[in-house]
Amino acid sequence: MKIGIIGSGLVGRVLASAFRDQGHTVLLGTRNISKPELVKWQGENQTISLGSFQDSAQFGELIVLAVSGLAVEDAISLAGKEFFFEKVVIDATNPIAAVPPDNGVLRFFTTLEDSLMERIQQLLPDAKLVKAFNSVGNAFMYKPVFAGGPPTMFICGNDGAAKKTVTDILHSFGWEAEDMGAVEAARAIEPLCMLWCIPGFLRNQWTHAFKLLKS
Repeated sequence: MKIGIIGSGLVGRVLASAFRDQGHTVLLGTRNISKPELVKWQGENQTISLGSFQDSAQFGELIVLAVSGLAVEDAISLAGKEFFFEKVVIDATNPIAAVPPDNGVLRFFTTLEDSLMERIQQLLPDAKLVKAFNSVGNAFMYKPVFAGGPPTMFICGNDGAAKKTVTDILHSFGWEAEDMGAVEAARAIEPLCMLWCIPGFLRNQWTHAFKLLKS
């Protein structure tokens, strides 16, 4: 597939390399293609193209939102809402507020009755959003190796076929996928970011992931 990634931070770059390594064609969208760290990274990843957010949204058959939660609405506006029409969109964002954690617990700008994914779906009513990649650090997004076996990525969204597409991607990336239902389930999935980060903030422990055990 043609993959358009909106956001050139660590998450965006890791996912861009992962999709490339799985044989997809990738365009990484950024606000500034001349950032030194990005120029250096592309020199090491010359098979991945760089462009604007709009370039990325136009290019992608599948789009990944990999910007900060505070920036996602502006990023979508810059990309052009029309270019998301009826496309599968992986939402990797989290609604992290611009304030320090409380005893290791991140602060969100949403509530438990209002997820960021739901806000994005309202902005892009014709896009096929699927929540994924928000509950683990970028170092483990591709081919994670844990003693307990493949970790679980919790996903949700309103379109069953889109979730099947993302599930297949997750399997190819080395993950199990667990479908939690419609977009409202993001109210539970997004706070997993808080839980994942607590050991890191309290004990500098960042090498873990979630796994759903079934009887």
